[in-house]
Amino acid sequence: QVQLVESGGGLVQPGGSLRLSCAASGFTFSSAAMSWYRQAPGKERELVARIGYTGSSTNYADSVKGRFTISRDNARNTVDLQMNALKPEDTAIYYCKALTYYGGNYWGQGTQVTVSS
Repeated sequence: QVQLVESGGGLVQPGGSLRLSCAASGFTFSSAAMSWYRQAPGKERELVARIGYTGSSTNYADSVKGRFTISRDNARNTVDLQMNALKPEDTAIYYCKALTYYGGNYWGQGTQVTVSS
């Protein structure tokens, strides 16, 4: 079955960095578009970054442009989110999402990121 397992969340001070990773299995990873979403308390889930199946195409939310970088390794079936210059408003649960070649949407269980001094 499809599994997406996020890791790398935690508590970090403003201005700090974190790297999230999502390990995928159960589908053809190299044919799937991958995304990171986040959901803060009391807010709707929002798209943070998206990467195409080859890794050559990326998109970012305006709020994270220049600070976050999404990347993927099709040999290891992983997609990462490097987060720099973190702000308190980046505090949220971060989710990995896969859109497979056949149109299936799958979500991970999420990892908490807290930015606070």
